[in-house]
Amino acid sequence: MNLQRSVRAIATASGNGSGGVDWEAVATAAKSAIGAGALELTDAERAGYAADVADARDRLRSVGGLNFDIPPTVEVQNRHHWIDANVATFRRVMAPVESEVNVAFPTATSVFNTGSMAAVLSFLASNVLGQYDPLLLADGDDHELYFVHPNIVEAAADLDVDYPRFRRWIAFHEVTHAAEFGAAPWLSTRLEARLEGALGTLSQGGFDREAFRDLNTTMTAVEGYAEMLMDRAFDAEYADLRRKLDARRRGGGPVMRVARRLLGLGMKRRQYERGAAFFRAVADQRSVAAAAAVWDDPANLPTDAEFDDPTQWVARVDP
Repeated sequence: MNLQRSVRAIATASGNGSGGVDWEAVATAAKSAIGAGALELTDAERAGYAADVADARDRLRSVGGLNFDIPPTVEVQNRHHWIDANVATFRRVMAPVESEVNVAFPTATSVFNTGSMAAVLSFLASNVLGQYDPLLLADGDDHELYFVHPNIVEAAADLDVDYPRFRRWIAFHEVTHAAEFGAAPWLSTRLEARLEGALGTLSQGGFDREAFRDLNTTMTAVEGYAEMLMDRAFDAEYADLRRKLDARRRGGGPVMRVARRLLGLGMKRRQYERGAAFFRAVADQRSVAAAAAVWDDPANLPTDAEFDDPTQWVARVDP
């Protein structure tokens, strides 16, 4: 950790003279603010990650009734690797906004924007356990899967749970996202269209409420279905893992809670909880496989009212 280097990178951010984000400085500052974490994997650990992903794929196919494959890229990373991967993602997604925005004080704005992004990425890199990345707005149709090994090891110790079992449960969660996007080829296109619309409106000083509302509804389905399916498909006891991880999402000290609120992680937690309650109700009424009808067609996504009354969705979709 080198906080002086982090501050220097932010203070000298250029943003190409436009007031945009200096992404090279973001990467430098974020990585200087936190340690990379240990990534000395034993042969058994490498084999464990591979087995967890493969077993999750097979179980999710069987229990969920989904046709999908795992991403071509599966990486076990440290925190700095994760930052590099996500700088590329943020840079790609924010490009339309940066190219359109004009500011009165570009240098000061660039320093602020660069510092803000570095703070966000360093915070997330310290906490994220795994990530399925559909590579939205990227060329091609590849997708990637990451596991942040030092965070998984530390979280297992903090939660006082068995590390291999916890690692496997995280693998099931992330592979479930791969299952969703693999089973619904239209999902990436829908999210990209809504994201482009929302960001385009923001770059013009407006706010597209409908685009953000649709993004929230879609992500509530994505997160909620993943929560339900990972629990139903996991091949070991998980009640203690669910209880402790849910507490971790809500917990932390005052600084942690403020940071989560500022980053919108409270909204993400509500997406998990609301969506999971919906899909658990559907799975209980019909079956786990029947709930997968949500990915057959964009029209099958639950409406806001249906999230609160799953019987309406069952009657409409009739899975």
